[in-house]
Amino acid sequence: MMKKVLVLCTGNSCRSIIAEALINSELGERIEAYSSGVSASGLVNPNAKKILEVKNIWKEEYHSKRLETLLHIDFDLVITVCDNASQTCPIFPGKTEIVHLGFDDPDGMGFEEFETCYKQVKEKLIPLVKYFLS
Repeated sequence: MMKKVLVLCTGNSCRSIIAEALINSELGERIEAYSSGVSASGLVNPNAKKILEVKNIWKEEYHSKRLETLLHIDFDLVITVCDNASQTCPIFPGKTEIVHLGFDDPDGMGFEEFETCYKQVKEKLIPLVKYFLS
């Protein structure tokens, strides 16, 4: 049975999109990842899309979405990747684990900051997901 993970951020334009794509790429045979924002921007940052394209894991279905659009899904794990999302994260029903793993926001910075974010998410978040859902 596929486990479901939600990566939650404020704007759902950079970090959470990168994390969603990485989880689906690295663990997609057993885990289905989603992302959303507590105040979604409605746009994916062009550099976030670019890093995912460079890594060959971009999918056109990735987009910035509001949390309310995903509340019908029973998540096994919710990961907040920014302090604001951690502080405003709603209560999820059932046995949903909620963990916080913050990353610096690369929005407004150069492409190299998105490369750094990608690397940090891959090195820190992927092992965390494996641990919690094993």
